[in-house]
Formats: sequence, structure tokens, C-alpha cells
Amino acid sequence: MAGQRVTLDITDLAFGGEGVGRIDDFVVFVPFTAPGDQVEVKLTEVKKSFARADLVRVLQPSTERVTPLCEYFTECGGCQYQHLDYLAQLRWKQHQIRELLRRIGGFDPSIVHAVTPCPQPYGYRNRILVRSQWNKPAQKLNLGFIRSDCNLVCDIKSCAIAEPAINQSILEWRRNPPPKGGIKTVLRIQPEGWEVPEHSFFQNNFFLLPALLAGVKERLANSGATHLIDAYCGVGFFSIELASVVESFVGVELDAPAIRAARQNMVTRGILNGAYVAGDTDQLLPSLLQRLDPTKTTVLLDPPRVGCRPPSLEVLRRTGPSQILYVSCHPATLARDLKSLCADGRYRLVEVRPFDMFPQTQHVECVADLRLAGPLPEGEQGDPPPAA
Repeated sequence: MAGQRVTLDITDLAFGGEGVGRIDDFVVFVPFTAPGDQVEVKLTEVKKSFARADLVRVLQPSTERVTPLCEYFTECGGCQYQHLDYLAQLRWKQHQIRELLRRIGGFDPSIVHAVTPCPQPYGYRNRILVRSQWNKPAQKLNLGFIRSDCNLVCDIKSCAIAEPAINQSILEWRRNPPPKGGIKTVLRIQPEGWEVPEHSFFQNNFFLLPALLAGVKERLANSGATHLIDAYCGVGFFSIELASVVESFVGVELDAPAIRAARQNMVTRGILNGAYVAGDTDQLLPSLLQRLDPTKTTVLLDPPRVGCRPPSLEVLRRTGPSQILYVSCHPATLARDLKSLCADGRYRLVEVRPFDMFPQTQHVECVADLRLAGPLPEGEQGDPPPAA
């Protein structure tokens, strides 16, 4: 029952960062624990098949446990893994991706490569979102990140996973704070040579970005495709960097300022074999795919964390581009979408390459390579959705 204290052996690490222990066959999830820990916990929520608990104390530490570098760790909600050795983080992230693909998608776990490590596991983030919140009991303005245990703001003076220039910006922001609570502020280092509007997306880790790009480029070149559709293209990073591999490309993005920036980024680099279109991917994909030879086309998907919407997956299955490269920062929604694309043997998942773009946190970037493998089932063979 809630409030009860129990002793657990932590044997696993669930996706999201919680350690997994068991009372007989009853699963208990405990944040900030490591596989190999023996811990005393306090049950906070008890359901029919599982419970959640808070860590009271570590009775016997795991050999994978290390001392966190951040003074706000366990209070601030930004990091989940600072108490884990970095090599252990990489191993457990690979394990989590494999289990999600197996459990959600029914895929062979062996297709998931080892996680490519970040050369700088701390001090890597080039963008953060900070918040202000009025702390009524203390009669002060809290400035920082959402806590791990509630929706209140943890007052912070620095962030261990942020680049030094971002931490300098945090100090300047604190010296000139917002006038009231409830205000969100983006602190960002602009990527050199790229135009990126304030609220548009760009990868948050410059240190591992070259390896991520190299992985995508290698898989695109391996396919032999001559045309590229860069869906959810943002400011055009992938398509601009991949322009030399294909004869032509087109980028699609709903964020109009990002599309304007993508066009300028293309002009700045003197690239002439591409174009960018502002609009909804679901609506624009059908017409774009109809213009190209599907046997020579790769579609690069880099959607938000929620993944692709069903209309986009449906048009991809109907049109059948020879390759789909799916870049995702959320393995669970990735597994769900891969299952839809590969249903009835339409596509084959060749491999998944994870990249640790977010050390010390639960997040991980994956590049999945899918190849067209078979015809549409008879029930799906009809007219494609109308082009926008």
C-alpha cells in the first residue's frame, strides 16, 4: 500500500529512466536507481500490476553507480541518468531501444547497433528552455527548469549538460529576470553558418551532430536513390548537407520562418538542386511523391517526438518510395510507426543506429533504414489520398 517502505533489488532500467525492482512478481518503478542497486524505497502509487516508489536510501550501490556532477540532480527534471556511469548509460539505452522495437513492433532486436557515444557527455547542450515561476511561500521568483516530482520550477544557477556559453546566458538571464512568473525563455547558441529563427528546430548537440549526419549520409548513399524528400525539414540541415548525394531534393516544413531560413541557408551554400515548400507534411507528401520515380526516391522523416501522423504513413505505404530514413528522438513512437510501415511485408527494417545526442537523460536519437520489400495487400490497393 502507498506509504509502505520496502527493500528492493533493482534489476532493470525502464525506458524513461526508472529502475525496475520486484516484490515477488509485482513490478515497482523507482527513479534515480541503477541496476545492481539494493535500495530502500517508499511506495507512492500502487496499481493492479505495478507500483511507483521514491528512493529513500541506497543500501548497496551498483557497480554502475557514479556521483552526479550536478547539484540539482534528482530535483531538476532535466536529467535522469547522471548517477549512471556513461558506458552503462549507452548499454542500457541500446537495451531499451531493442526491447521497445521487439515489444511494440515485433522486430528482431539484433538490428539495433550499439549506441554511438557523445564525445562530450557533459556541457553539450546548445539550447535550453528556462522558466520563471513565482514562489509564494518564499516570496521570490524561481528561475530554472521544471522539477522531476511536480510542475514547480527548480531554481537553478547553472546546468551541467549545457555548453559554457549557455551557462553564461543563464547568469545574465538571472541578473535581468522576467518581470513575473509564467514566462518561458529560450537560451541558444546559434550554429555557425546557419540561419535559425528563435523558435525553429536545430539539433541540440553540436558535438555528435557530425556523426549523426555521417550515419544518415551513408545509408542514403547505400540506397542508390537519386531524389530526396526531406519531410519535417526545419531549416534544411539534412537536405542541404545531403544535397551532394542526390540529383534533386525538396524539403517540407510547417514552420514558415524555418522554411524561409532553409531557403537562405541553401543560397548561402550555393546549392542549386533543391527547393523548400512551406506546408503540412500530411497534405504535401502525396503530390510530391507523385512527381518522382518511387524506385529512385528516399523519404527522410524527422518528425517531432510524437512521431508521424497516420495519413503520412498511409501515403508512404501506398506510394512505396524505395527507401525511408526515419530519424527519431523517441524510440517508442519510432517503434509504433515502423510497425505500421512494415505491416504485411510492405517495408523491411534493415537496421537502427542510435546516437547519444542527449547524454545523462532518457532521450536518444535513432536512424532507422527501411527498404521497400513487397506489394501492397489487396485491401489497400486503391486510389491514393488526394494531393493537396
